Amino acid sequence: DLIVHVRDVTHPETTLQKATVLSVLRNLNLPSHLLDSMVEVHNKVDLIERYKPTEENALAVSALHGHGLEELKEEIEKRILTGTGKKILTVNVNLEGPQLSWLYKEATVQEVEVMPEDGTARVKVIIGSSAFARYKHCFPN
Repeated sequence: DLIVHVRDVTHPETTLQKATVLSVLRNLNLPSHLLDSMVEVHNKVDLIERYKPTEENALAVSALHGHGLEELKEEIEKRILTGTGKKILTVNVNLEGPQLSWLYKEATVQEVEVMPEDGTARVKVIIGSSAFARYKHCFPN
């Protein structure tokens, strides 16, 4: 669904390495949307004082120190959701009914927050449009 190209920006041949990687990827005859949506990650930015990527849409990270990793995670999540046509939703379910079980089977459940006082839960899911339409049809409330 997504290509993430991580580069060591401290390497003296980092630009040549990028060109080589792109050439290999093109020769693999990958779908153009994969190449067009590739996430470019510049790693080891902690070793270059005040590093700012000169390439559009490149993310600067330091895997060693954790700098930029949250932004990278968010970007990957956003691109995967866009590429797969899925979305993240929070739905309220009655714990006495079959909704939670249905969501575990048909979606990716990320988080469940149980409200014991009223027997419900807030469920955060990753779900496709067609699956969500089926959910709403099965559980109109």
